[in-house]
Amino acid sequence: MKISTITLLEELKNRTGQHLQYAETLLLKPDNDLNFRMDTDSWSVLECLEHLNRYGTFYIPEISHRISSSRTSSTSDFKPGILGNYFAKSMLPKDKLNKMKTLKAMNPIHSQLNKEVVNEFIKQQEQLLHLLEKASTINLEKTKTAISISKLITLKLGDTFRFVIYHNARHIDQAENVLKNI
Repeated sequence: MKISTITLLEELKNRTGQHLQYAETLLLKPDNDLNFRMDTDSWSVLECLEHLNRYGTFYIPEISHRISSSRTSSTSDFKPGILGNYFAKSMLPKDKLNKMKTLKAMNPIHSQLNKEVVNEFIKQQEQLLHLLEKASTINLEKTKTAISISKLITLKLGDTFRFVIYHNARHIDQAENVLKNI
């Protein structure tokens, strides 16, 4: 599977823009709604965003560093890697979400959270949009990033963007479902 680099970056920018707009609407919600959980083992809206913020804290500096140090020029097409494509596709929201275990350090359950979590998420989405813009000048296949679970495994930058943004989409869907149940 090959995809136009421009098409890929535009799709990712559009998704990120939607995540940003959604987060901005959350600032208008009462704290009680944002902290509501459907049961004791499920995440609240703020916990969903805090989980994403924790991943963003790793991936945004990693992506930024790799873009800044890349000496490659952009190409017209992007071909996902086998592992990166698998990771990215596994994050896409589905009608029936497959539950996944999260690393303990990335699990915010029962944290004391407030709207600062939403503000941080908004800031991270703005940073992602900026990085997607900068990425249009480099090769998304040859530029590699480390992943949060192991510095030994690297993914193509295009796959890393897809993983991070699809992961965001997955938990935005989760947050929307929580609010529907209030």
